[in-house]
Amino acid sequence: MSLASALNTTKATLSNTAVQTGVVSNNISNASSTEYNRRTAITTTNATTGAIVVKIERTEDTALLKQALAATSDDAGRQTFLDGMNSLSVVLGGQEYTAAPSTYLATLQNALQTYAASPSDVTLASAAVSAAGDVANSLNTSTQSVQKLRSDADGEISKTVEKLNLLLSQFEQANNAVSAATATGGDPNNALDQRDGLLKQISGIVGVSTSTRANNDMVIYTSDGTTLFETKARKVSFDSMAAYDANATGSNIYIDGVAVKMGAGSNTTAKGSLPALLQLRDQVYPSYQAQLDEIARGVMGAFAETDGNGDAIAGLFTTNDGSDVDFSNPEIIPGLAGLISVSADAAATPIKLRDGDIAGDSPNVDRSTGYSDLLYKYAANLNAQVEFDPTAGISTNASLLSFATDSAGWVEEYRSNATTAAESSSAMLNKSTEAYSNSTGVNLDEELIQMLDIEQSYKAAAKLMSTIDDLLKTLMEAAN
Repeated sequence: MSLASALNTTKATLSNTAVQTGVVSNNISNASSTEYNRRTAITTTNATTGAIVVKIERTEDTALLKQALAATSDDAGRQTFLDGMNSLSVVLGGQEYTAAPSTYLATLQNALQTYAASPSDVTLASAAVSAAGDVANSLNTSTQSVQKLRSDADGEISKTVEKLNLLLSQFEQANNAVSAATATGGDPNNALDQRDGLLKQISGIVGVSTSTRANNDMVIYTSDGTTLFETKARKVSFDSMAAYDANATGSNIYIDGVAVKMGAGSNTTAKGSLPALLQLRDQVYPSYQAQLDEIARGVMGAFAETDGNGDAIAGLFTTNDGSDVDFSNPEIIPGLAGLISVSADAAATPIKLRDGDIAGDSPNVDRSTGYSDLLYKYAANLNAQVEFDPTAGISTNASLLSFATDSAGWVEEYRSNATTAAESSSAMLNKSTEAYSNSTGVNLDEELIQMLDIEQSYKAAAKLMSTIDDLLKTLMEAAN
C-alpha cells in the first residue's frame, strides 16, 4: 500500500468514525423516546479509500407498526367505552345499586306491606308516600344524570374532532417534509419519526389503514375505508349540542362527508375513541333512558286508580307538568322518567293512598280505617306481569320489580364485559408496542457496544495516521 493510499484510507476511517459516533450518540440520547426509531450508518467500500458512510438508515418494521396501530385503535375504543360504562354504573350507585330505581321500588313495596298491616296508622301512610317520592326522585335524578352523560359525551366528541383536525394538519406538514426530503435525496428520518408519532395519535381517535406512494408519500384511510388524508387533510366535521333530553338526537361525525359509524356490543367493536363515544351517546345511554321511562310507565300503571267510568287514571304517581300518560300501552314514552312525580294530594293527605281516592273514586265506600285491600293490591302489582316495549332492550314480559332489576343488571353486564374487553385490548397493546419497540427502538447495551467498536476503529486509524506521519518525516529527512 502506498503512503497516499494509506493516508486516504485513514482519513476515510476517521470521517466514518465521526459520523458513526454522531449516529450512536443520537441513538443513546433518544433511547427513552417512544417516537424515535434507531438510526444506523450504512457503509460501503471502494478501491480508493475503503469503507465510506453512504447514508444514515432509519430502522423500520411495517408489519409491526400496522399491528401497533390496530392495537392502539382497539384499546382506545374499549377504554373510552369502559369509562362511559363506569360513569353509568355510578348513576346506579355502584355495584350495590344504592341509587337504582329497583332499590327504591323494593323499599316502597316493604313500606306498602307494613302500612297494609296497620292501615289506620297515619305515620305509616306518610312513610309509604315518602318511599313513593324516593322512587320518583330516583327516576328523575337518573334521567338528569343520563342526559348529562350524553351531553358530556357530545362535548368530548367535539374536543376530539378538533384534536383530530389538528393532528391531520400536523401530519400534512410532516408528510410533505418526508416527501420533499426523499425526492431531493435529503434526510427524512426526523420527519418520519414525527409522522409515525402523529399516525399513532390519530389511530387512537379513529381506526386507520395506510398506503405509501412514490417519495414516501402516505395516504390514510379509516378502518371503514373513508379517505382521511391524501395529499391534503380531509375535513372532519361535527355540530355539538349544548344540552340533551330524552327526545334529543345527536349529530353525526363526518369525515370527508361520510358519517362515522358507532361501535356495537358490550365489548364494543369501536376502533378509536370517536366510535366509542358515539355508541355511548346514541346507543347505550338512550337504551338505559328507555328502560327508565318504561319503569316510570310501569310504576304509574301499578298505582293507577279508577274513575267513575271504570277507566284507569293516574293515582299516586303523576307527571309534574300535568300531562296525560297512556301508561297501559307497552310503548316507551320518551322522558317520562324525568316527569314522574308523586301526586300533591297524596303528599298532603297520605291516607288517600289507602282509600284510592287520590284522583279516582274510592273503593273504600265505608271509609273504614282498617281497609287494606288496595294497599296489598299495590304491593302485589309490583310483582305482577307487565308488558314492556321490546325496544328498551331487556325483558318484554316481566314484573315491574324484575324489569327494574334487569335494567340494573343490563348496565352491570355491559360494564363487566367492557372491563374484560378493555383488559384484553390493553394487554394486546402492551405486547404490540413492546414488539415494535424491540424491533425499531434503541437498545442501550447494543449502542454502547457499537460505541466501543467505533472507539477501537478510531484508535487504529489514529495509530495508522501516526505511523504515516513518522514515515513521511523519515522520507523528508532522507530526501534532504
